Amino acid sequence: MKCVITAAGKGTRLLPITKELPKEMMPIFTRMYGKDRVVIPLLQYIFEQLYALNMHDYCFVVGREKRSIEDHFTPHESYLKELSGTNRELISKFYHRLEKSHIIWINQNKPRGFGDAVRLTEKYIGRDDFIVHAGDVAILSRSVHPVERLIRTARADSAVSAVLLLKKVKDTKRYGVPKINKKNSQYVVEEVEEKPDKPKSSFGILPLYYFKPEIFDYLKRIKPGKGDEYQLTDGIQKLIEDGKKVVAVTLEKDEIEIDVGTVESYRYSQEISYKKA
Repeated sequence: MKCVITAAGKGTRLLPITKELPKEMMPIFTRMYGKDRVVIPLLQYIFEQLYALNMHDYCFVVGREKRSIEDHFTPHESYLKELSGTNRELISKFYHRLEKSHIIWINQNKPRGFGDAVRLTEKYIGRDDFIVHAGDVAILSRSVHPVERLIRTARADSAVSAVLLLKKVKDTKRYGVPKINKKNSQYVVEEVEEKPDKPKSSFGILPLYYFKPEIFDYLKRIKPGKGDEYQLTDGIQKLIEDGKKVVAVTLEKDEIEIDVGTVESYRYSQEISYKKA
């Protein structure tokens, strides 16, 4: 299973820190390496989660100014030699996973939106199904990770072209919003719209997706939408209009969204990641 991780956003709502530090590299807390809490970039946390699901094939979509991300995900042996004890062990484990993975980098030279970032990965994906995971949002989960549920849902029905991840939201103006119909315990998506003024449900679409490669045909047809950007939701809407089947799964009660997109959401993300670690 190939995985596209997008990390090309400007992060302007977190300025001035994001002038030099990509928002996807903002630190959160975890105990994924042992008993003690450690501070880890959110993007590395996402990588570690996906690696634990036996995903080893990644495409990072980054902006031209985000060299620090590529540096972080490139093993640096001379740096490792300067470390000892627990610190050396932590970095060694991370480097081992990087070396066991296939990683390619694609530059999104201009911030033209989520849909454009995904569209740039067509040659990498080829004819394979794939996961899309935004680099500024993660899910804290103590059960089956939602990415695994996306895959399971898609493989259970060969007619499915895309699987979305939804959660109940109060402020729908920050999300793409679906119109859904529940059929036989399955959420069938009948329509999607980016940040609508009149939402057709109380669900927001989280930026974790399962796609068949046919999504690229529809991303080529979209025009700039909300924010004068190419929206992934517009491509999904064209997929639906063409009669393709799009379904959704929802966050479980014990799953929590970590979002570093705004000052308020980042503060919550630090607090909840520390508490839940």
